[in-house]
Amino acid sequence: MLRGHLCACVNFFPPIESVSSWQLVDYCVSVVNARRIVSYCKMTEQLEQRYCIKFCQKLGDTQVETIRKIQQTFGNNATSITRIKEWCNRFKDGSTSVDSEPCHSRPSTSQNDNVINQVRTLVMQDRCITVRELADKVGVSIGSVHTILTADLGLRRVAVKFVPKLQTMEQKQLRLEITQDMLDCVESDSNFLNTVITGDESWVYGYDPETKAQSSQWKHSSSLRPKKAWQVHSNVKVLLTVFLNSRGVVHHEYAPQGQTIIKEYYEGVLCRLCNAVRRKQPDLWATKTWQLHHDNAPAHSSHLIQGFWLNTTFP
Repeated sequence: MLRGHLCACVNFFPPIESVSSWQLVDYCVSVVNARRIVSYCKMTEQLEQRYCIKFCQKLGDTQVETIRKIQQTFGNNATSITRIKEWCNRFKDGSTSVDSEPCHSRPSTSQNDNVINQVRTLVMQDRCITVRELADKVGVSIGSVHTILTADLGLRRVAVKFVPKLQTMEQKQLRLEITQDMLDCVESDSNFLNTVITGDESWVYGYDPETKAQSSQWKHSSSLRPKKAWQVHSNVKVLLTVFLNSRGVVHHEYAPQGQTIIKEYYEGVLCRLCNAVRRKQPDLWATKTWQLHHDNAPAHSSHLIQGFWLNTTFP
């Protein structure tokens, strides 16, 4: 693997006439191996000096005599005087190992059970509290609070989701029951969804139909090029009513300017919907099995609309 990485690195150097790429790779590998050998030799030499210090301590030599013998034996590669004294004291206290003790990191004083419980309590009391406010109240750094929130408590900050309106528990329970009834119908009849026609109203804008070629203009070489948005809202805003099913759009119409959806207007819309179903999907109309699904707006659920369904041939 090391040879492959070095081959990739050689490609960044300009070519050398006298040295091939593989020779350069072999040289780099030999250099890396030599450094590893030197590092291993230094570690081995340190262990040898520690054994010598341990031997001198067993003979009863003083620290001054031990330092003199180590410096005389190893010369410039001798361990520092401070390290020799440290190992002398360690062997004098009864230690027998020549290996270095593992380094222990400083214990964390901000991420303990007490601080984590404080952060959890504050977050449960106020879900909108910020990291800076938590850090000020608990008395730890912002980074520690962020680590506690994400790593220890498994939390993440998300934006609220905007919905048209919040439902009560009764409305949620009713929606659950209706949904369960729909699922039961689908399980009992695989063709059930194909018989459902759904509809709703929405405000739409009229857009400028002018194309890019139609909006071209003459200009001087010194004048700026005119700009135009992809879609420009017109002043026309109309209410669109659409009914569709699994086959596509069954009926759609635009409400007249100034017209609101009231029960009398919606009754006329339903009459035109029935004519569209009879004309566009005669097989669905002949079986008399299609069903209308719309929301419970006041105009949709009024007594006039309920009477309309009772007085028509719609099942």
